[in-house]
Amino acid sequence: MFTDVMKHLTWFILMAVVIVFFAHKAFAEEIHFNNAKYILKYSVYSPESKGYMNEYFPEKETPTNWTQMIGIYYYVDEKSPIKFAQQMDKTIESSENSVLIKFIENKKQDKAVVSFLVNNTENGKNYFEYNVYKYEKHPEKGTMMLKFAQKYFCKTDAEITAVGNKIREENDKYMEQLITSPIPPIVEKDIGSS
Repeated sequence: MFTDVMKHLTWFILMAVVIVFFAHKAFAEEIHFNNAKYILKYSVYSPESKGYMNEYFPEKETPTNWTQMIGIYYYVDEKSPIKFAQQMDKTIESSENSVLIKFIENKKQDKAVVSFLVNNTENGKNYFEYNVYKYEKHPEKGTMMLKFAQKYFCKTDAEITAVGNKIREENDKYMEQLITSPIPPIVEKDIGSS
């Protein structure tokens, strides 16, 4: 009788571990931000960063046709999140089609957040891409980056002005959301990279 109970208990524990593993794995492939669901649709190992890059999009959007995305990037050899963010700041400042909105660093926690705007063209349409990047230490080694990006397509000067006003009003909110959001774990598998 005791061995039957132990067999059932062992089976139950094994099944619970399997369920928790798959629930965690499924959770990592679907994340929520700003009351919206994003699904992992692009994941690839980057030889440049020596880590995986994960990109999440709303259900009906794709890596090649999107208006919103969340990115999670792992840079194995980047030791200082603040220095890495400062490099991004310099890149933004020296770019002709980018404008820095805000740069915040917390030296005590070794974290930094940068928000910026990029002017670009896609399929003959002008758009502004609003970006917020958060840099922080990976628990084991290197630096993690959490990215929120949103595209705004504009045809008229009035639309450009409206987008500028909206970004100015919402920037602190998005920066705060990224600052307080834990960075989800990296999913280490190739998706949509072929």
